[in-house]
Amino acid sequence: MKFDYLRGGVSALGLMAALTFGAATAQATEGYFQTGYGTVQKALAGAGVANPEDAMTLSVNPAGLVSVGRQFEAAFTLFSPQRDYTAGALPGGMGPMPGKVESKSTLFLMPNMAYSAPIDAQSAWGVAVFGNGGMNTNYHASIFGGGYAGVNLEQMFVTVGYARKMGELSVGVAPVVAMQKFRADGLWAFTGLSLDGANMTGGEDSYSFGAGLKLGMQWDIAKGVRLGLSGQTPIWMTSFDKYKGLFAGGGDFDIPGSITAGIAVDVAPTLTLMADYRHIFYSAIPAISNSPSNIAVCMGGNASYCFGGANGPGFGWHDIDAVSVAAAWKATNDLTVRLGYSHNTNPIKASDVMLNILAPGVVTDHISAGLSWNMSKNLTIDVAAGYVPRHDLTGINVFGGGQVIKLSMEQYEASLGVRYRY
Repeated sequence: MKFDYLRGGVSALGLMAALTFGAATAQATEGYFQTGYGTVQKALAGAGVANPEDAMTLSVNPAGLVSVGRQFEAAFTLFSPQRDYTAGALPGGMGPMPGKVESKSTLFLMPNMAYSAPIDAQSAWGVAVFGNGGMNTNYHASIFGGGYAGVNLEQMFVTVGYARKMGELSVGVAPVVAMQKFRADGLWAFTGLSLDGANMTGGEDSYSFGAGLKLGMQWDIAKGVRLGLSGQTPIWMTSFDKYKGLFAGGGDFDIPGSITAGIAVDVAPTLTLMADYRHIFYSAIPAISNSPSNIAVCMGGNASYCFGGANGPGFGWHDIDAVSVAAAWKATNDLTVRLGYSHNTNPIKASDVMLNILAPGVVTDHISAGLSWNMSKNLTIDVAAGYVPRHDLTGINVFGGGQVIKLSMEQYEASLGVRYRY
């Protein structure tokens, strides 16, 4: 019987992996990462590093596996980002034509799946498959002199974790394997500034694979008070061979590391309050953090600052700090209501707006709500909804004679999940 459960779980996870990587993605709230992956996390605006409730806690803090028992869950998020840019007059130089242009892809489906199981009274293991927010733009306009323009980055994570409880302290470890796919269109205006213009644009999909490690701990410091801490190394990826003339370092595009710390307090038997802090190390990834202004150094004759070079232009993103606060209220024995809010810093500087037309991750706030309904002692339905208010960033195109460019984004999302507790 146990073998049948394991075999069924592996088959289901394999199917979900295929679905996850087949789902297109778009910028999430925290740069290009989602604010939470499971439906419970989404209802809490990403909080919960110290408050494990379901098997998807593995994506946040593997130490939580010892607290959630044996369960299986699957969920889908319908994600709708509204992105556009408005360009002013172009006195001269390089830049988009004047006007407002909206990205045409506005609806995305992102699935996730997880399974957790105790090993003994002190230890547990789990496995999770989930897609990341990634980045996507789809402009049916000639932005950089090449007609239709945009990028699409899809990321899938598979992680297997182990956790052990030692008194009031739980620790967990989870290797993470990642696969990502990338495509770029309409960047022909930059091919002359690339070390390999033949591998810079053109709309072909390129794949990259890699691995990293997530570690976590949870400490019950007093009755009803828990501290959580988790960290993920960078996920070191193989290069995008078809875009080695675009990304710094000959197509390198590693996934940045992060660290999360938080507290959960049971202020009443039916009410838990949570607060989390996250830091994402975008600045450690040259393809993301190198300044677009490096184009000027390339034009001055230093080839290492050209697209694809060791110091080649990136998006100029800096690290993000994010804070989430949330509450979970057990309204009845079968109904739990959740609310959450998160705020993150903007990774983009006003001076870097031109290239970030392709990746306008400028939003900073996330408001969410959700509920869980126990249909039986084994089966739970989870729902969540989130709203990201429109946020703008206006800056000067330093290569367009002082052209003014405004980036804008607004987001909506809805999640539906099913959990089965054995």
